[in-house]
Amino acid sequence: MRQRRSPTRPLWVLAAVLALVLPPASRAQEESAEAVAKSPLTIEEIVVEPAKPAADTLCRLSVKIGNAGSEIASQLAFQVALNGQELGVYGNQLFMFPVEPGGTSELKLYNFWTTETSRSMPADGKLKVEVTLTEARWMKIADDEEGVEVWTPLGDVEGLPVSNAITLEMQK
Repeated sequence: MRQRRSPTRPLWVLAAVLALVLPPASRAQEESAEAVAKSPLTIEEIVVEPAKPAADTLCRLSVKIGNAGSEIASQLAFQVALNGQELGVYGNQLFMFPVEPGGTSELKLYNFWTTETSRSMPADGKLKVEVTLTEARWMKIADDEEGVEVWTPLGDVEGLPVSNAITLEMQK
């Protein structure tokens, strides 16, 4: 008569092998954080005016972008979300704004309404504004022999996307 093996034994062996092969979750998170930290472009600050808006208020949005690279960065693509809901206007937009190397530049993004038909007043009175820089290109900007400014792409900026967020207290 053939002896039956316990089905749990192969599972135990598989679990042991996976534990040895796969990195721990905390290490994967650290590696992910390092990849984000390695991006030469950062969203250093998000500015919303007014700072304490009410419902149905038109807000001005700008971001301060830091460039630790050695080239000009431009062709910036963003995603903006309000309380987790993305604003569709950023879907097919590139901002041709030069961010000089070694500095910080303020870039005005699109205005937004605090509430809309599809986005009501948050019950907790807080509005989270999250801005993500999803892609960018290194650029060379120079004048040609006729004095015409020419923008030449040099390649994609590595380490993107990068994000930052702020939470606004809304007036009631």
